[in-house]
Amino acid sequence: MNSRASSLASPAARASTGPESWLGDFVMLAAIWGSSFLFMRMATVEFGPLPTAAVRVAIAALFLLPIVWLRGLLPVLGKNWKRIFFIGLLNSGIPFACFSFALLSITTGLSAILNATVPMFGALIAWFWLKDRPTPSRMLGLLIGFAGVALLAWDKASFKPDASGVAPAWAVLACLLACICYGISASYTKRYLSGLPPLVTAAGSQIGATLGLALPALWLWPARMPGISAWLALLAVGVVCTGIAYILFFRLIENAGPPRALAVTFVVPVFAVLYGALFLGESVTPWMLACAAVIVCGTALSTGLLKLGRGRAPAA
Repeated sequence: MNSRASSLASPAARASTGPESWLGDFVMLAAIWGSSFLFMRMATVEFGPLPTAAVRVAIAALFLLPIVWLRGLLPVLGKNWKRIFFIGLLNSGIPFACFSFALLSITTGLSAILNATVPMFGALIAWFWLKDRPTPSRMLGLLIGFAGVALLAWDKASFKPDASGVAPAWAVLACLLACICYGISASYTKRYLSGLPPLVTAAGSQIGATLGLALPALWLWPARMPGISAWLALLAVGVVCTGIAYILFFRLIENAGPPRALAVTFVVPVFAVLYGALFLGESVTPWMLACAAVIVCGTALSTGLLKLGRGRAPAA
């Protein structure tokens, strides 16, 4: 196939190509998103959850919009702005606010482990919405994954506020709400935004999230100006962990398909736990690791990346 024919290939055809076409994006995205929990934790203690999320998406939008303009893609954004702005609120605005809130009470490692349930919720939502009925092994994976979440959440089931003023149970529920939003947005993107340039979807989604969070963030803006370290953390999470990362993410959806794109959350906790231990001195308990193993196994089964029996192994 020549280069022109390759560029015109359908997303499904591109998703069936070998891992060499998307594996680099996959690993890079996992490393970048793993650091986002560290930067959000550093920012949210001074900014608060909603301002942290709002400044993060605003920085990402300011970073991405000039690139869209320079590449002549503004007409594409203008033609599809309603759906792209909506996906921004669902895929960035609400989840970022939820994780910022959660990180006031729980560790970056625990929040990243909960984030690993995204593919599981994505598979469940695709089943009901896109009629992508799971096989028996995928249904078993859903049950195993939810059991892992229940075990992990049970360990943090207290609704009594801790030193941060936030109860750990509410923090866990906020993370799970964010994961549900991610799962919905993946099916929405596949159904309504497939074929759009990843740069357009990434930039437009951050603009939509900024517009959705602007007023609540201004209302809850901290009375005392945050320090330089908090601003630098937001700059890093806005440009690298959001602007660049979402280009990689939407490109993964196009080149590898939604299940593989969402499966990046399997690897994110590895980097998040490593960063948290190195830079924040966070500890990782055996219970967290055991529950993480259950969640990852269940999620791998529920997305079809791991299959039971002697059937053909899924394409890498």
